[in-house]
Amino acid sequence: MATPAAAAAVTLGGKGTALTPAAVYALSHGLADPAIDASTLQRLSARGAPSPQETPACLRGLALAPAESRAAAAVLLNKLLVTAGDSSALVTAATATRLAGSLDLAAALPPASRDEAAIAAASAPVAVAFAAAIDCCASPLVRVVDAVAALSCEAARGDVSAFDVPTSGDGLSAKDETDVAADVKMLLFGSKLVGGAGGAAAASFTKVPTVNGIFREAVRSLHARVRIELNAPVKLGKRDAVETGEGKEEALVVLATQLARSVQAMFKLSVARIRHCVERIDDAELCKKLTDDFDIDVLKGMLDKIMIDSNDVSVLRGVYNCLLKFRDILAWEAAVAMAVIETDSSIEKPQAGGENEAGSSTENPQASGEKGKGDKKSKKKKTLGKGTSAVLMLLRDHLTNGKEVLSVNSALLAEWGTELSLLFDPKCPRLMSLVDKVKEIVETNEVRRLPKIPKGTRDFGKEQMAIRERAFSIITGVFKMHGATALDTPVFELRETLMGKYGEDSKLIYDLADQGGELCSLRYDLTVPFARYVAMNNISSLKRYQIAKVYRRDNPSKGRYREFYQCDFDIAGVYETMEPDFEVIKVLTELLDQLDIGLYEIKLNHRKLLDGMLEICGVPSEKFRTVCSSIDKLDKQTFEQVKKELVDEKGISNETAEKIGDLVKTRGPPLEVLLELRKEGSKFMENAGSVAALNELEILFRALDKANAIGKIVFDLSLARGLDYYTGVIYEAVFKGTTQVGSIAAGGRYDNLVGMFSGKQVPAVGVSLGIERVFAIMEQQEMEKKQIRATETAVLVSIIGKDLVLAAELCSELWNAGIKAEFKLTTRIQNHLKYATQSGIPWMVLVGESEISSGKVKLKNLIATQEEEVDRTEFAQVLKQRLRNA
Repeated sequence: MATPAAAAAVTLGGKGTALTPAAVYALSHGLADPAIDASTLQRLSARGAPSPQETPACLRGLALAPAESRAAAAVLLNKLLVTAGDSSALVTAATATRLAGSLDLAAALPPASRDEAAIAAASAPVAVAFAAAIDCCASPLVRVVDAVAALSCEAARGDVSAFDVPTSGDGLSAKDETDVAADVKMLLFGSKLVGGAGGAAAASFTKVPTVNGIFREAVRSLHARVRIELNAPVKLGKRDAVETGEGKEEALVVLATQLARSVQAMFKLSVARIRHCVERIDDAELCKKLTDDFDIDVLKGMLDKIMIDSNDVSVLRGVYNCLLKFRDILAWEAAVAMAVIETDSSIEKPQAGGENEAGSSTENPQASGEKGKGDKKSKKKKTLGKGTSAVLMLLRDHLTNGKEVLSVNSALLAEWGTELSLLFDPKCPRLMSLVDKVKEIVETNEVRRLPKIPKGTRDFGKEQMAIRERAFSIITGVFKMHGATALDTPVFELRETLMGKYGEDSKLIYDLADQGGELCSLRYDLTVPFARYVAMNNISSLKRYQIAKVYRRDNPSKGRYREFYQCDFDIAGVYETMEPDFEVIKVLTELLDQLDIGLYEIKLNHRKLLDGMLEICGVPSEKFRTVCSSIDKLDKQTFEQVKKELVDEKGISNETAEKIGDLVKTRGPPLEVLLELRKEGSKFMENAGSVAALNELEILFRALDKANAIGKIVFDLSLARGLDYYTGVIYEAVFKGTTQVGSIAAGGRYDNLVGMFSGKQVPAVGVSLGIERVFAIMEQQEMEKKQIRATETAVLVSIIGKDLVLAAELCSELWNAGIKAEFKLTTRIQNHLKYATQSGIPWMVLVGESEISSGKVKLKNLIATQEEEVDRTEFAQVLKQRLRNA
């Protein structure tokens, strides 16, 4: 093994510098020496006189090994320096220089000032040092465990189907799991060995993506926390220092024990893979020696002891020891896999300076000048994957200096296991070469991976686009029929424009990275940008529609995306009571009827009526909006769940919540429910806001009744619409068919939104159609009918041959006549027919040698299965007439 390089210097306390777990590990093992930033040390020298304090309880009576003490001293020294640089904390130069000179935790004790004592207690240096050691040892293993699993897969002829892990755009796939699967697949790319191990052997490989993925996640979580604890200054005086330190220790223990659990799972898989690899060795005695020493319960016993330990530092030390134990097993697995591969004569061994050729023969008699006999029957060797070949060469070079391995025995394997365990230790300079090589393999092979799209997004193929275009055409037609004009706004807005408009949903806004200019966010909907446009241009009246994409940082699920289209219709301006509200709801019913999606209902309520209901129930006015946000969940949750949220999280009394529950059950035909709410003795008639709302709703319902649009309306007091800007009528359309998509449209009146931007109040009302969910319904309907056509092509010009000039001439005549046409060049008539049938093209123009010589073309009606010959000079007009009559 290569000797470590000369000790480097780790600068502590400097501006822009950060202490890493690797630096802590290097300092603890004497691979680096600490150096205090000169400017920081100069500032410390100017501080006041020391006043020795009592040693914090967390640093008393510690039994630390030298390396542990050095690591804790490095952590404490850095925390003293960064805290002193961030505040006026009194940290003496004497303490800092003593710590840097000895890297012994005792050198900082007792603390020379009250601030030093507080920093020592709050920073939990011993626990952070152990966590840094765990992080430093685990981080490189993230890549190594995948490489070793890939080697074992080669040696045991493992099943690689487990590494075909699909990704989805709806958030229903685990990123780390899919990444592990893709990385191992890249390491095995080109292998002729893997593919078929079934039964018990399969489990040790099929679980690799899941288990290694959980390990990645645990390492990343711990690393993020350790990085903070190493470099964040202590905020003195904000909280009790002892409690702060204990809280940090507990947080690190939680993350470290999660990592330990994943290590235990990997330990079990590694042992299982070793046993499957050993089965490939013919020597029975050697097989027995290689597997007798494994006891999975050893690590389990270590973990069980950790879990019942009440001392946080002891727990972290235990997790670190578990990790070292696993590292030994991982090294042993790599050694066994190497031994199987190196001694298997059927495997083509990788050689430095050249690549294996799949299918190269076992012998090469021509190399000695002899003519080989029976070359055709010579057995072909199997090759390793490109990635595993590179990894094997690195490990071989480390163990044997590149020499060929002719035979193995238990003593040699034990030596290999020890050497590889040392290689996997961060103290070994060659470890990063191995990690970088694995990373290079999986990243340079990116071109061979199937690309994927972000979660919460999706692509639309030709059939889906055909449905979308038809839907957009219908929607635009309805909007224009009502006199609306089109409007487009930027896909991103100033962040200040969007904030404070969406209540609790504001957390779903996508913020863009600051590029040194304005703070911007992707638009959440089309309503707020419309209000901003009206205010900015001092518009007092506008009827507009907009069809565009919006973005929400939501958790993707079936039917819920992060990028999706909205189709908005809004009317802004002063009108007679309920005049624009009626038209907007009428537009919504026309849209859903003309899109022909099936059964639906439009739930309707009034924000003033809702506020009146909450006032009647005894909800304080300042809690109206947050309670509405909870009520809005009733379409997805039971009232008991909503009630729990109201009582436990929103501070509403149990009695008040029960009253709300009784009233939100009210729903039914609009005019009937209106009559019920207005009857004598109704509490709603005693509330001024409710009375005004009911009077407005009477005008609206009567207008909708006369327009034959009230049949699909349901007056529902549970409808709340959580957005803050609604002030009047609110509504939501829900699909009632078999395809489960939930809400498909929503909207309402928002009289104050424009005024938020300009101070000038411009009343407005609108509706937004959730077109993505409508598409899902339409796609399902079209699939059931089997009538999806991706194109509108009416005629296929089929040239029975390869005459492009003729195709250009004939097709251009059709295009000039306004006929949608395509052409195809092939000598096989069946290919023409197949293409036309699959594309749903109703007419074909067939032109072969006989048609060319006679000056005619053959018209074929695929729907009526009829053919006719017409003069070539007239075929375009004939087709135009036939299509017109169809």
